[in-house]
Amino acid sequence: MEKRPTIQALKEQLLQITDPSDERLLAIAKDERKGIQTALKQWHSRYEKGQQLLTHREKMLTYERQLMTEGYHIIAGIDEVGRGPLAGPIVAAAVILPSDMPALPINDSKKLSESNRNLLSKEIWECAKVGIGVVDNQQIDELNIYQATKLAMKQAVGALGIQPDALLIDAMTLDLPFKQESLIKGDTKSYSIAAASIVAKVYRDSLMKDYAKVYPHYSFEKNAGYGTKTHLEGLDQYGVTPIHRRSFEPIKSMTQKMK
Repeated sequence: MEKRPTIQALKEQLLQITDPSDERLLAIAKDERKGIQTALKQWHSRYEKGQQLLTHREKMLTYERQLMTEGYHIIAGIDEVGRGPLAGPIVAAAVILPSDMPALPINDSKKLSESNRNLLSKEIWECAKVGIGVVDNQQIDELNIYQATKLAMKQAVGALGIQPDALLIDAMTLDLPFKQESLIKGDTKSYSIAAASIVAKVYRDSLMKDYAKVYPHYSFEKNAGYGTKTHLEGLDQYGVTPIHRRSFEPIKSMTQKMK
């Protein structure tokens, strides 16, 4: 009687199989051992998840593919984070994805957990061209938040290290000599913009965690500068810091009272 392969050997074989029509998969399915059947279910689960990621990627690359058919091949997705906080900078990211970009669960950064954002940001930095733009609170106060957002985005494009020939931007247009498409809620429609939203969010959150060490009474490590209860309590008790936006309420009123 022919000796059956060990469960471990078949598990290793399953790791090599990528096609559900693979004859080896059909043969393994006939093995009634519980360990094999569990491993088989895990294979099908991984395969289904992979297919969902591929479908998601193709859907999110619709705008990039359209630009490519029009002759544009170096396409940067641009997004920002930090328009609403009372403290800290606004950060923008520009991302040019490679043509062989792997299928990752890239989506609007707000829909991802912090741990997933961190992992995805690392992968994006490793495989894509990335540029970052940072406009601090003083510039925000001088320019206004809308113009500061545009400046951060232009800085991000300039930091790419390569000149794009088209831009996909989340709800904005820039004074730059490139083909541009402004997409409302672009981080839910474009893979490139979603990637930029993740990178910008992780970058800014890291900055705010560093600021939390310098200004420990405002919970910046948790609220990223947004006006949460603990942040407002910190303002009441300890006052305004050098990174607060003095053109934003309630800080504007607080600083006027101090004059």
